Amino acid sequence: MDPALTIRVATADDLPVLRLFQQAIVSAERPFDPTLKPGELHYYDLEALLMEPQTRLLVATDGAQIVASSYARLRPAMPYLRHPRYAYLGFMYVEPAYRGRGISGRLMEALRQWAQAQGVTELRLEVYAANEPALKAYEKFGFRPHMLEMRLGPVGN
Repeated sequence: MDPALTIRVATADDLPVLRLFQQAIVSAERPFDPTLKPGELHYYDLEALLMEPQTRLLVATDGAQIVASSYARLRPAMPYLRHPRYAYLGFMYVEPAYRGRGISGRLMEALRQWAQAQGVTELRLEVYAANEPALKAYEKFGFRPHMLEMRLGPVGN
């Protein structure tokens, strides 16, 4: 663990860097998803994430430099599940020069603690099955594969 790194709640002042992180995530995921449209994509409404009381958007900083991000959003669970709500984790990004230092684990732990303080103990996330570095990071934290989404496409051609 790098003691020089700080985990804090993101602010509107962080938006320019967070927008760059969003495009870096899209670029990293393109090889795993042939269904993504070309060009700039916006997975997240970052301004809304900052304002939603059901969402905690965090950044990791090294001094004044933002080096990583992630969020947890409280969502209602399906009525047939044992838990009424869960926290969905997303927007996990760590600058390449800072990878391998446990930053994603620190972000996930901070989000787990926030979710627990909200009365939520179930955490979920999505990851591409072929994204082995991300899978290893999430498994190291304790996540386990649960459901596999499959696709057939394009059809009708």
